[in-house]
Amino acid sequence: MNLKRNIGDRKQILSWQKKNRKSNLMKKATIIALLASSITFNVSFAKDDENKLFQKIFHIYASGEYVGAVSEEKAIQDMIDKKVAETSSQYESLKLSDETNLSIIPEHVFFTETNDTETLDKLDKLISVTADAFALSVNDEIAVYVKDLEAYHEVVRQLKLQSVSEKELNELEARKDSTDSLPPLNTNETRLLNIVMNESISGVTKQAKPEHILTVDQAVEYLKKGVLEEKTYKVKAGDVFGKIANEHGLSSADLKKLNKDTDENSLQIGQELKVTALKPLVNIQVVIEKKVTEPIPFENQVRESADMLKGETKVLQEGSNGVQEVTYVIREQNGTRVGKALKEEKVIKEVKNNIVVKGTKVIPSRGSGKFSWPAEGGYISSKMGYRWGRMHQGIDIARPSGYNIKAADNGVVVFAGSDSTYGNKVVVDHNNGYQTVYGHLASISVSKGQTVPVGAKLGIMGSTGRSTGTHLHFEVTKNGQNLNPLNFLR
Repeated sequence: MNLKRNIGDRKQILSWQKKNRKSNLMKKATIIALLASSITFNVSFAKDDENKLFQKIFHIYASGEYVGAVSEEKAIQDMIDKKVAETSSQYESLKLSDETNLSIIPEHVFFTETNDTETLDKLDKLISVTADAFALSVNDEIAVYVKDLEAYHEVVRQLKLQSVSEKELNELEARKDSTDSLPPLNTNETRLLNIVMNESISGVTKQAKPEHILTVDQAVEYLKKGVLEEKTYKVKAGDVFGKIANEHGLSSADLKKLNKDTDENSLQIGQELKVTALKPLVNIQVVIEKKVTEPIPFENQVRESADMLKGETKVLQEGSNGVQEVTYVIREQNGTRVGKALKEEKVIKEVKNNIVVKGTKVIPSRGSGKFSWPAEGGYISSKMGYRWGRMHQGIDIARPSGYNIKAADNGVVVFAGSDSTYGNKVVVDHNNGYQTVYGHLASISVSKGQTVPVGAKLGIMGSTGRSTGTHLHFEVTKNGQNLNPLNFLR
């Protein structure tokens, strides 16, 4: 309690008392003179009686403002002690005291005219109970009060533990006290390099009202969020996401961030939404080092070759991924990644690119008018002419040394498929009036619209359609008229 006796005011009161005392003494003297003729006055008894005429009262000032007067000084101290005791019952772990700036000035008066109850009630409202506390400041502005220095350090530690494990933090603090260099990281290992608070944190011992002093957990939550309590809103009929955001001073994006799992297009009446925008007072940035293995993707490379026909490809080298060890330095703020930098990389398996050779040789689509033998050897088993009562429009080639059927001249495939008695058939237009027909194939190797050079494989000799055995039926036409192939083959 800050009690003091105001000397200047007391001198003024004593001066006033002396003047009154002189006046009173004069009055007393007159009375004594009048009574002297009939009464014998005992001098020593008169002095004692005079002292009994005076009574002491106590004037109370709070921060220079007059509160009132009481008849007993002890009543003031008793009230302060009671106020402190009542507050102590609510805040048992705090060291409390009265910090009211009181001045008590005694005065001797003839008559006691004090209203102790009224004055003490007024004083009760003015008494300010405070506690020893530790103020935690952020960027030189007091943010929270905690119990003591130990609580302050625990708040700082708990803030760091929001982003890292206790083991990581302990290891980091141990390394800071060591002069040993860091060992190399193992593959798939992560190491904490540093924890940085973006804001300046400091503290100092101060007096604070007990109700303003937070626990460690409360202080950490407040510094993380900027609020002690997060408000929620219950969706009502007619509410839409943007309207709710606007009514609470938020953007739709901010409201969505606070309620990540909420579908803004399907709100339900009675659904609760968080509507308190969080603005951390302290931002924790963590720097970590991480070593991983990563694949080195192979590239597809294409090389051109004039020795291969256009449209033909050949894989020269099969591609395979390489492997590298990479060390990154990663920065995270409040749990969100804000940066990633490459520190070191080492190739442990070389990459092999996929190399494909692509032909560029252009095939002429116009024939020469001369026809090569369309099979691999063989002989003419049936010539053009009437046979079995009908016209045989071409020749048959059987018993070849190989079964590939080849284009007789340059041209473009105009038909490739099944055709009645021909079975599997290919027709090549040589773009000079001539067409050649290949029938009874077991399979077809070309498609309609494909340009083929002389000697290109068209399919495999077979016995599809109306056929008596494996052979090739070969025809030559010019402007739609069948001609004897034997007049053209060479």
